[in-house]
Amino acid sequence: MATTAAKPKRLHFTGNDAADALLAREPFALLVGFALDQQVPVPTAFSGPLKIKQRVDTLDPRKLAAMDPSELEAAFRDKPAVHRFPGTMAQRVQDLAQHVTDVYGGKTERIWTDAHDGRELETRLRALPGFGDMKVRSLLAVLANRFGVRPEGIDDVLPKHPTLGDVDSAETLAEYQAKKRAHKAEMRAKQRA
Repeated sequence: MATTAAKPKRLHFTGNDAADALLAREPFALLVGFALDQQVPVPTAFSGPLKIKQRVDTLDPRKLAAMDPSELEAAFRDKPAVHRFPGTMAQRVQDLAQHVTDVYGGKTERIWTDAHDGRELETRLRALPGFGDMKVRSLLAVLANRFGVRPEGIDDVLPKHPTLGDVDSAETLAEYQAKKRAHKAEMRAKQRA
């Protein structure tokens, strides 16, 4: 089982105190932020959970999974849009909510609190809809570094490159974003070679 430390009061991913506090307070908000972290800046992605909660009055995975998809998509499209691809991302968030509901009874934190070791936690995160390698590794680092999630063997699956798990202030967010761009460029160069 994963050991956890006290939750942080906020994460420093958006520059908006309410959005950053929501990410730290509600586990599903954190997952939604990661789901939205695609082809938009980090602050835009991680501000999304607050916008969704304000527009549909919930981030409960069970309620989001049961919503009429057109209603959720409309909430994503309201100005300012939650994401530059509102239809696709509304579906992705609803798929994520359905997965958390079906597999974990709507209790997002069970993904990490019930994991017996680092490999199992990694496997659970990889099973989340829309979560590829970079998101999984970054989320592992956030859980370990910011929330104290430390199941046995976690160090074997933690990334060796900069991630959002290194971010603890506005300054480190800017540093992370620069390092992320460099890391992605390096990965693209390796794929071309």
